Amino acid sequence: MLRCLALDDMDLAARIHRVAFDHALPTLAGLHTPDEDRWFYRERMFPTCQLWGAFDASEMLGVIAFRDGWIDQLYVLPSAQGQGVGSRLLGVAQREFDQLLVWTFQRNILARRFYTARGFQLVRETAGVRNEEKEPDALYRWTRHV
Repeated sequence: MLRCLALDDMDLAARIHRVAFDHALPTLAGLHTPDEDRWFYRERMFPTCQLWGAFDASEMLGVIAFRDGWIDQLYVLPSAQGQGVGSRLLGVAQREFDQLLVWTFQRNILARRFYTARGFQLVRETAGVRNEEKEPDALYRWTRHV
């Protein structure tokens, strides 16, 4: 089940983000505390983005945050990856916009494959000097075909 998230869901969304992020990029684990993650979702993501969650019964399996043609966050619990959760969440954003942009880290091969398999094209790669982690990143664009 997919549903739009409320402010009360932000702590759980932050947990999903942290678990999935740390699993995908263990060398960057611990960059933020759980309190910082919760603050980020409540104070930054919730006021500026549409947030949707994917659920199995009452358990949140994944979260997407998007706005104005950008995907700001898309995370799925490692145990739920490969089951269509990310695709369903991405579909929510794709129904809203004719074009979407998303940044991912260059070494996050699974994320890069995910986006490419869903029609995203690589726009450019950077050395990462503009992201908080100073990690080389890649910008992808998806455009609806009419």
